[in-house]
Amino acid sequence: MGEPIGIIAGGGRLPMVIAEGMRAAGREVCVVGLRGHCSKDILEMADRCTTAGTMRVGSWIRACQRFNVKEAVLVGRVDKAGMHVPFRFIRNIPDLRTIDIWYRRLRHDKRSAHLLRVVADELSSKGITLIDSTKYIPDHMATTGVMTKKPVPASMLEDVRFGWSILLQTVELEIGQAITVRERDVVGVEAVEGTDRLIDRTQELCPRGNWTLLKTASRGHDMRTDVPTIGLQTIEKLAACGGSCLAVGSGRVILLDKPQVIEAADQAGITIIGIDENGLPSE
Repeated sequence: MGEPIGIIAGGGRLPMVIAEGMRAAGREVCVVGLRGHCSKDILEMADRCTTAGTMRVGSWIRACQRFNVKEAVLVGRVDKAGMHVPFRFIRNIPDLRTIDIWYRRLRHDKRSAHLLRVVADELSSKGITLIDSTKYIPDHMATTGVMTKKPVPASMLEDVRFGWSILLQTVELEIGQAITVRERDVVGVEAVEGTDRLIDRTQELCPRGNWTLLKTASRGHDMRTDVPTIGLQTIEKLAACGGSCLAVGSGRVILLDKPQVIEAADQAGITIIGIDENGLPSE
């Protein structure tokens, strides 16, 4: 077994897929599962594991040190919207390290990207380097061009072209990683509520469907944390809510279980197109 590597695991399937990639690369997989979020499956497949509270960064550090982990990834869903509900600190009692981070280093800026950078710096100060979370899953990254059998209809290609430049401005402002567009009009913008709720709101505003979801990360996005992800659940929700096209940043968005995602999109009649840093041509 190779050198140990850590996964600080939130919810969803992504931590498991990354763990499988690490295992295939010969690494010893050590998991710190975030209680109330991580799946039982990843704890069972880990070579070594423990659990810790979402707001107990000191516990993450001590667990990684106990496992002799020098490199780790921080992945998986955590409901950031829950950070804004009443009595959040009673429900998720923080340790002293987290209190210091939250009230001192995040006092003036609690956006996700800044929060995660601060956490990465805190781990680094204790000898634990957060690495690019996509390093062990290259086959799950979006590629340039149409990835499904169905091409992009001409009308939707115009929506993609229109929406892409707006999305790039949105992600640079760190507002959110997705928008929805219909007939050259922005219908919805993602914020802390996440993509699923954006899709729900878009269905309410566009009950006839035939709209496009665009999702990417900024050019300077820190790939150690919060990499935008599309999974089977997203495709199923798009289909149920009337979405007809999905445009994603190539090399910047994870298509979790990529072959299955593309197959599901084909079956639902949804087009998936990957857009590189040059964007779509104007004509």
